[in-house]
Amino acid sequence: MPARFDLVVRGGTVIAGDGGEPFEADVGCAGGTIAAIGAGLERGAEEIDARGLIVAPGFVDIHTHYDGQVTWEHRLSPSSAHGVTTVVMGNCGVGFAPARAGDHELLIRLMEGVEDIPESVMAAGVPWTWESFEDYLDTLDGRAADIDFGAQLPHNPLRVFVMGRRGAEREPPTADDLAAMRRLTAQAIRAGALGVTTTRNLVHRFRSGANVPSVLTEEDEVLALARGLRDAGAGVFQLVGETSASPAEQMAVIRRIAGTSGRPVSFTLAQDPGQPDGWRESLELMRQANAEGLTIRGQALPRPIGMLMGLELSLHPFALKPSFQAIAPLPLERKVAAMRDPALKRLLIEEAPADPNPVLVYLASQTEQLFVLGDPPNYNPARSESIAERARASGREPIELVYDALLERGGREILYFPAANRDGDRFETAGAELVRDENAILGLGDGGAHYGIICDASYTTYLLTHWVGHPDPEKRLSWPAAIRALARQPARAVGLADRGEIALGQKADLAVIDPDRLRLHAPRPAFDLPAGGRRLTQKAGGYEAMAVSGVVTYRRGEATGALPGRLVRNPSTAGARP
Repeated sequence: MPARFDLVVRGGTVIAGDGGEPFEADVGCAGGTIAAIGAGLERGAEEIDARGLIVAPGFVDIHTHYDGQVTWEHRLSPSSAHGVTTVVMGNCGVGFAPARAGDHELLIRLMEGVEDIPESVMAAGVPWTWESFEDYLDTLDGRAADIDFGAQLPHNPLRVFVMGRRGAEREPPTADDLAAMRRLTAQAIRAGALGVTTTRNLVHRFRSGANVPSVLTEEDEVLALARGLRDAGAGVFQLVGETSASPAEQMAVIRRIAGTSGRPVSFTLAQDPGQPDGWRESLELMRQANAEGLTIRGQALPRPIGMLMGLELSLHPFALKPSFQAIAPLPLERKVAAMRDPALKRLLIEEAPADPNPVLVYLASQTEQLFVLGDPPNYNPARSESIAERARASGREPIELVYDALLERGGREILYFPAANRDGDRFETAGAELVRDENAILGLGDGGAHYGIICDASYTTYLLTHWVGHPDPEKRLSWPAAIRALARQPARAVGLADRGEIALGQKADLAVIDPDRLRLHAPRPAFDLPAGGRRLTQKAGGYEAMAVSGVVTYRRGEATGALPGRLVRNPSTAGARP
C-alpha cells in the first residue's frame, strides 16, 4: 500500500510563519502541499527526523536578479543555500525581456552596468529564445531549479522594445508609445508576471557612465506602467527611487503610482549617509499613506548594504588606476607578486583613477569606511576597527594599510565597505528598526547580480544569527517574528498566498534548521559562470534539510539532485492570457 505522505518531517519545533508561538508536531506533505500537522503521523515515503530542530516555512526573497542565471543553470545560489525556497526576479527595471533580436547587446550592457554581471557571462549564457515577455515566461516554464522563481516585467527592456533606438537614447515617448507600454504591461501580468518594476536612481548607469533609459523618464511614463497594472487588476509595482530626492518628494511619486494602479507598491528603503534621517521620514509617510487606504511598503535589508572589495573581485581602491589595469589580467599570484614591488606600490597610491563611470570612481575612492570582513564575516564592526582608524593609530596613511590589507592571505582578503544602513553603533540602528516595522518588508538581497561586489542574498541567515538572540533585549528578534518576516510577509507582499506558512493546504516548502549549528560563512569568489565568469558565493551551516513542494532538495547543505523548483505565475491571472 503506498504511503499516504510523500514526506514527513517528524518531531520538530514548528514555527509556522504566522507569528504564533512554536509547537511540536509532525508535518506531513503530499502532492506538493502540507496535508497534515499533528502528533504521530503515519510513515512517509521519505522522512526527516527533526527532533530538537526548528521546522519553518521556506523563505521568500522578493528582490533578486536571477533573470539570466535561471536560463543557464539549475541552482539559484546563493539564495538556495540560505533557507530560501522562492525568489522573485526582474527587479529595478532591468532584465532580458521583452527583447527584439537587435537589442540583445544593449540589454547585456544594461545588466553589466547596473547589476555587475560580466558581458562575457551573459553573451555565453543567455539563450535568447524569446521576444515578448510572454515568450520569456514560456521559456522559463521549461526550466527546473532547486527553488521556485517568479518574474516581473522590467521597465528598461519594455521601453526599448516599444521605442527602439529612441528608447535606448532616452528620448521622450509619444502618446502611442505610452499606450503600448500600458498594453504590454497588462499583457505581461495576465501572462503571469508578478509585477512591473522601474528604476529612477541616477546611480544606475551603463558601464560607460551613461544613465540607463528609465531613470530620467517623465512621470507620465511611469504612470503608464501603473495603468497597465490597473487594467490587469493584479500585480505589484516595484521601484528604486532617486536617493537625492527628499523623502516627501519620493513618496509623492510613489503615492501617485499606488493611486493610479490601485495595486501594492514597494520601493528601496535604506539609511542613506547623505540623508541620515530620511528613512525614518519615509516610514512615517508610509504609515500615513497606508492609513489612507494605499498599500506601500519599503523593501529593506536587515544589515548594512555592503560592497565587497578585493583583488579577485570587481572593485577595490586601486582597480580603476591605469597602472593596476595593466596587471589586472594576470593570474592572482603574479598580480600579488607585482604589487609587492615598492615602486609599483608608490605609483598606485599616488595615481588617480581613470574611468568614465563616476559611481565606480566614487566607490573606489572610499577608504574611510573600509574593514577587513573576516571569517565568520563581521557585518557590524566597531568604527575603531576600520582600516583608516587603525592607520591613524599607527601613524600611517589609510591608503597604505588598504594596499597592504589587499595583499593578505595571498591576495584573497576581502574588504567590506558598508555603503548604506551604517548609522549608529556597529551599524545597527536602521536594521534594528526596519526588521520590526510593519511597513517594511525584507529584501534587497540581489541574488543573481553584483557577482563581483555584493553578496547580500545571505541576509536571511544573517537575520537568524544576528538579530535572533541579540544580546540587547531592545534589539532582539524572536524566532516567530523572524520567520514571519522571512516567509509569510514577503510572500503576501507579492500576492503569493499559497506559501510562507506551515498550514494545511499551503505549499510544502520547508526549512529544517538546527539553531545551535546555524552559522554564516564568509563569501568567496568562484569561477564557475558561463565563459569562466566569476561570482561571489556564500555558504551557511545549520540548514539540516530543505524541501520544495514536499521534495527534499538539500540535506546539511548538500544537494540531493532533486530540482522541483518551477516558474511561479501570478496566481490572480493564471489562465487569463490573451
